[in-house]
Parts: sequence; C-alpha cells; structure tokens
Amino acid sequence: MWLQTLTIVASLLPFTTATNLYVASYAGTVTTLSLTETNGSLALNITHVTQDCAPNPSWLTLDQPHGVLYCLNEGLTTLNGSLSTFTTSANGMLTHVQNISTIAGPVSGVLYGSASGARGIALAHYAGAAVSTWRLADDANVTRVQNLTFTLGQPGPVTDRQDAPHEHEALTDPTGQYILVPDLGADVVRVFSYDFNNLLLTEKNPLRALSGSGPRHAAFWNPYGIACEGCTTFLYVVGELDSSVTGYRVTYLPNGGGLSFSQVWRSSTFGYLVQPVGNAPAEIHVAPSNRHLIISNRNDTSFTVPNPNANANPANTTAIPSDSLSTFTMNVDGTLSFTQLAPAYGSYPRHFTTNAAGNLVAVGLQNSGEVVILSRSVYTGSVGPVMARVEIEGQVTAVVWDEEYALGRLGV
Repeated sequence: MWLQTLTIVASLLPFTTATNLYVASYAGTVTTLSLTETNGSLALNITHVTQDCAPNPSWLTLDQPHGVLYCLNEGLTTLNGSLSTFTTSANGMLTHVQNISTIAGPVSGVLYGSASGARGIALAHYAGAAVSTWRLADDANVTRVQNLTFTLGQPGPVTDRQDAPHEHEALTDPTGQYILVPDLGADVVRVFSYDFNNLLLTEKNPLRALSGSGPRHAAFWNPYGIACEGCTTFLYVVGELDSSVTGYRVTYLPNGGGLSFSQVWRSSTFGYLVQPVGNAPAEIHVAPSNRHLIISNRNDTSFTVPNPNANANPANTTAIPSDSLSTFTMNVDGTLSFTQLAPAYGSYPRHFTTNAAGNLVAVGLQNSGEVVILSRSVYTGSVGPVMARVEIEGQVTAVVWDEEYALGRLGV
C-alpha cells in the first residue's frame, strides 16, 4: 500500500530535474541529451556536444558514483584507438580530462575492482584482437595496466568475420570476481580472474560457443535477485553471426578456479517467429524488474513505421522500414519464453539501455542517426511507441542514462 501511495503522489509532482543521457557517434561526437516531462509529454533536447573523443566514439561507460564518463574511440581511420575521460555535471556539461592511446578498435569497456581499493576499466578491442586494462584514479586520470592479445589457429566458418579474434564486449559476473569477453571471431567467451591489488588479469578456461555463432554481447541473470558463488546464475549470449540467443547455467569453480557453463536454452532472437535473412542482433539487456530479457535486432526490417518527419511536413506520409527489439520472459530454470517483437522505430539499433525504473528504453539507431525513447510496460515487458526522439549527427553507437534520483523523477 505504501508503494502504491508513493507512486500516486509522485505522479502528481512536477518533474523537477532533467534526466541526462550521453550519446556516442562515429561522427566524432559525444552528445548530452536532456529528457524532460511536461504534462505527460516527454521532450529530448541536445544540451552539450564535445569532440574530445574523436574521431570514432564507439562506446560509453558511466562511473556515476565518481561522476566520470569513459569514452572509447574505435579509431576506424587511425592506427590506434583511444580512451577519453570526462567529468560529468548536473546540467549535462562534460569536462574533458584525458585522452590516452590504446590498441586498435576498442568497442566496449567495463569497470572492475574494489570500491574501497584499486579500481580499473577493462576494454575489449575488436580490430586489435585484444583486451586491455587501465587503473582509474580519483581525478579521472587513467594509467595502463596490461595488454593481452590473442591469435586464431584457423579461420572460423564465417570467413569474412572470423579471420581473427574479435573481442566485442567486456562485462563482469554478478559477484564481481570475473571479467568475461565475448569473442566474435573465435566463437568463445573468454573468462578472466584478476588480482584485486594490481588489477592484472589471469585467463581461465573459456565458454566455447557453437561454431559460426559469433558471440557478440552477453548478460548475466540471477533469477532470485541474489548474487553469490552458490546462487542460481545464468548467462545469455547473443550470437551475431547466426542470430541466436543461448542460455547457460553458470557454476563457480572452487578456489577462484573460474566458471563452468552448461547450456539450458537456445533459439533465434525471434523465438518461434520466422527469422528474417540477414538479421544481426547486437545488444542484450536484463530489464530492471529482473523478469525480462531484451535483444536488439539489426537489418531485419520486420516493421514499417510512420515517417518521423511527418509532423514537420504533413504531406510526407511515406512509411519507413524499422528493425526490431525482441523481448523474452525469463523462467527460473533458465529457459526463455518469447514475449514480443516490437519496432525499434528506425534502422540498426546497435545499442539500447533502459532507465532505472525500466519503463523507458533509450535506443541508439546507428543508421538512422537518431536516439528514440520508447515506452515499456514493467509488468508485461512489452515495448510500446515512441515517446521522444532526436537526431544525432553521424552513426549512433551508444546511449547511456545518467539519472537524478529524486521524488518525482521520470520512471517513478
């Protein structure tokens, strides 16, 4: 009853603080967006743009407690990539602190370490076939810890994408002891432990995925909401090359020996629906409710949606093709039940994130050059229509929320 009363009261309060979102684009920019609400309508506006992560920003990692945003430059046209740091502010202004050269092709980064001790960020390098680690200081400066590079014995079955290892994401397990890195080129998910003092990684036995699947991104799930070595834990891996999602039960080996995996589920990212030729899934995310799994599909053009320019030009009624978002309901045994295929309202949803409440989804549409905010039912998991949208110069590669947690905020 208290929660219901709080929700009703909060809905009557004015939205007092804007929610910021940060957007990376291959055009060389990191853009701050302000999401505000007025009388039930949402507005998305550009408030700040920086080019201090140029030329090809590919990923953003937000360290909200320390007020730092890390931006990876993939370096599509340069020999090396780079890691840039920014301090954040309530008004969305980003202050550039540092830019440091990295191995080529960083496309994902994850924070790791101890909140009260050494802290680091691990980067996955697609073009560089590598993982690099960096020590983080309280003044937002970074120093290199380690570079690990990998080789491939022979090309995989998808020869144009599996000619070399291609590390595509870095993520931590729910206990924070391990770093996992899906390798699209080698059909493995690499597993690393690390020293909590010096942050050095040690490679453990990997998860070996189906040949030709091309592991891209992954997400952990604790069905009972508790993370520990003995707790029920699952890992879901998106295969970009065969448009699959595979679920594994995770077992923690004794004495920090790594992780073992047993498959419990596998299907296309379209569940029981017919899978379009050429689909290439990208992002995977467990919703804040801990009941649903969301996956973005690129190049499937499963929908046609109204032209976003129709409001500015009522004569323009031409519909546009749209890629999609798949939603699955998660079952306690690790299996998935297909729930919904919804339009992403544009082309190539490379990246998306939900807000903390889970009732809004920010989608970065790479080929459309837009960020759209979609409504979402926390209870059913269904993704609904566009609530707000804004054009971004170039190809959008990442979008992350930086929310103000106050009564009356969006999502209460």
